[in-house]
Amino acid sequence: MVVEGLPAGLPLTVEDVQGELARRRLGYGRGPRMRFEQDEVTLLGGVRHGRTLGSPVAIEIGNTEWPKWEQEMSPAPGRTEKPLTQPRPGHADLAGMQKYGFTDARDVLERASARETAARVAAGTCAKALLSTIDVSILSHIVQMGAAASKATARPTPADLARIDESPVRCFDAAAEDAMIGEVKAAAKDGDSLGGVAEVLAYGVPVGLGSHVHWDRKLDALLAQALMSIQAVKAVEIGDGVEVAARRGSEAHDPITWVDATREYARDSDLAGGVEGGISTGTLLAARAYMKPLATLNRPVLKTVDVNTKEETVSFKERTDVTAVPAMGVVAETMVALVLAGEAVRKFGGDSVDEFVRNHRAYHDSLA
Repeated sequence: MVVEGLPAGLPLTVEDVQGELARRRLGYGRGPRMRFEQDEVTLLGGVRHGRTLGSPVAIEIGNTEWPKWEQEMSPAPGRTEKPLTQPRPGHADLAGMQKYGFTDARDVLERASARETAARVAAGTCAKALLSTIDVSILSHIVQMGAAASKATARPTPADLARIDESPVRCFDAAAEDAMIGEVKAAAKDGDSLGGVAEVLAYGVPVGLGSHVHWDRKLDALLAQALMSIQAVKAVEIGDGVEVAARRGSEAHDPITWVDATREYARDSDLAGGVEGGISTGTLLAARAYMKPLATLNRPVLKTVDVNTKEETVSFKERTDVTAVPAMGVVAETMVALVLAGEAVRKFGGDSVDEFVRNHRAYHDSLA
């Protein structure tokens, strides 16, 4: 994984990256591989004595299970003895095989696998570290697992992150936690999988990130693309976007007020999720990612066709989780962090962290 554009002087260690990768393995319903697979992190370049140098940061993440796959996935000429020919509905298997002319689904599924998100989380560690220098904090929590949904209106703050990560389903709402665990248990008993919804919250986001004059730089559009790119995510919501679509305009927007004490604008609500016209408003940024149930089941029942014989069969079984929604929330944090960090660098610039922070402070002071 390579991250470009980080200013010099940003504190970054192997332990920082390992800590975030450990959070990616959290969650009730994960498979046994989360217990025996370990991420071995190596900082290959761009960091010296615990600080970035301003050059690209390169990080290698070794998987301790890799030796078992060295022959099967060898780059040397050869062939597999057991090609996978029963593509899974809901996965990239069949479309990928057709697109690239493959006859073995493994040529597709390994790269389409959510294992790839380990690299994203490592990159997100860098992004979060940079954002913290301008007091931006990002967290996620699970608001729905299967049919069990939180009805709480209170949202967690950065001070609640440790408590969220201690929850088996990374849920801030204690009243909904048991129901979510029950949903996972029921799906596991049936050999089935479960989807859900993660909400990502970004506190301290400065006003002015994104653009209203470039369609491809609108902040909410960038966030939607980033979150939708996560494996199995099928819908993204910014703020209360779904609910306000059914309201009249008089009840769908956030009133603006002026606060004399702090000499700044404020909003009486957060329906827009902290973005208006493609630009951050300086209020709480909120986005939700909706994850479908995983396509790989512990009890394969999904009807498919063998690509060689064209006979009806069921999809093949790989090691899988009952659900990965809690982990998806951590990955969603990563994607929001990468978008915000990229736009912050574009807005404030700076070759060093000190210059980046100084530019941000000058801009913030000018708003008053």
